[in-house]
Parts: sequence; structure tokens; C-alpha cells
Amino acid sequence: MHSPYFSNLLEAIRSRLESLNRSERKVAEVILKDPQSATRASIATLAQAAGVSEPTVNRFCRSFSAKGFPDFKLQLAQSLASGTPYVGQNVESEDGPEEYVNKIFAATVQALEHTRQRLDPTMINKAVDYLIQAKQIMFFGLGASGPVAYDAQHKFFRFNIPVSAYDDVLMMRMVSSAAHRGDMIVIISYTGRTRELVEIAQIARETGATVLGITTPDSPLAKQCTLSLPVSPDENTDIYMPMSSRIVHLAMLDVLSTGVILRRGVDFHAHLKKIKDSLKDTRYPSED
Repeated sequence: MHSPYFSNLLEAIRSRLESLNRSERKVAEVILKDPQSATRASIATLAQAAGVSEPTVNRFCRSFSAKGFPDFKLQLAQSLASGTPYVGQNVESEDGPEEYVNKIFAATVQALEHTRQRLDPTMINKAVDYLIQAKQIMFFGLGASGPVAYDAQHKFFRFNIPVSAYDDVLMMRMVSSAAHRGDMIVIISYTGRTRELVEIAQIARETGATVLGITTPDSPLAKQCTLSLPVSPDENTDIYMPMSSRIVHLAMLDVLSTGVILRRGVDFHAHLKKIKDSLKDTRYPSED
């Protein structure tokens, strides 16, 4: 069903893209590729463009709480009127430098804004609560999310909380099984569908640890976490490396680390300054 959690219909379609069956996903992809045209198309035209039957289109529309195709088009038009839709353009094999540079930067800007709009401040505040109270924090990330986990370690070690980062699945399993109540594990995953990470979240929860997911909403991983923050940029990762998702994950960690700093209060600033000042002798003086 089209949840009120989403600010518009396009956002809801995009979020559920991975969970749709093959035929309904074809309909979704046609709509997301050119939503303006979809608002003007007949059901027969849309069905033909997606290579599916008209009943499939109707079934797709009703799954998003529309009474039928006309009602669905009305909701879609309202989504477009409410602002710039988040519809990414994937890099194609024939793209030249101008095309892929513009696509990558535009997708990143859109992904950041899309994520900002859907973030619930209450959930951010709850995540900061967990981080502040944690006895130790472990950041997990596989593949392209591994460097993001290490970046988080670089940020959070300043907070006088034991922090570590792991990008090896066997180490993650062992660390999770040895966790205790009061420990916190933050799992960073673009898809939220990696079996090992879902199992690791289950193991960690069984030990009593708090598990925070930074991942796709309603994914298998998100459902296993104590708390999940939604991040789901639309990008083709079958051939190309994740791009905008990695940037959004980094921004999310900046939000959380800033929340921790603000919660610690101004008295904590002296500690942060001390760490920063320790680097002064390692740099050449500014020429300004």
C-alpha cells in the first residue's frame, strides 16, 4: 500500500521497486523514466510501453492505493506538481564525458535532497540517543560500504567511545556474536539484501546489542535492525560502482556525528579542539 510515510507517489514507487514482481516492476520503470508522459498516457499505451497486460497495470495502480488507472494518474500528476521528482538517470555505455559527469553530479545532488526530505527528525534523535549511550560502537560495511564504515570510525573515535570498523564478513560475524547489551553495531548497506549482513544483524540482536541500519527502507536488513535510517538512491550498480549512495551514507554519518557533538554540549568542544590542534605541527603554514 502507498504509505503516508512517503511525501509523494513517485517516492513510494521508487522505494518499492525492488519488491515488485517482474511485470509490475516493468510498469514502475516506465513511469519513473518519464512520469510526465505517464500522466498523459492511456492504460493501453502504458501497458504496451512496459510490455505487460492492461490488467497488470491496473493491479499495479491498486497496489499504491489508487482506485484505478485514472486515479493513479491524478496522484502522479499531484506528485509532479509538488516539486521536482526524484528520478535518476543511470550512466549508459554510450555516454561521453559531458553526459556521465552531469548525470553523476545531478544524481548525487538529487539523492542527497531526496534523503533529506524523507528523514524523520524523531528517528535521527533516537539514533543519536543510542550512539550517546553505547558502551562501544562497531561500524560494518561490505564492498563499497567498507570505506564508509572506516570513515565513520574516523569521525566517531573523537567522542571518547570505543569505536571500530570492519569490512570482512567473518570478522563481523565473530564481533556480533561476542557483543553485549549496551554495545551498538551500525550496518551500512545500499541494497539491504545481502544475506550475510541480515544474518549478522540477527546474531547481534540475539546478543542484546543495538543494531542501527543505514540502508534501503523495508529491506530484509532494515527489518532485522533495532532502528533503520532510510537511504535508497536510485542507481545502476550491476555494472558501475555505487556512486550517489556512498555520498548519501557519508552525509548520514555526518548528521549522526554532529548530533552526538551537539548532545555532548559546549564543554565537549575543548576535547575536539585538542584533537584538531594535535595536527598543526604536521602541516606547512598557510601562505595566506
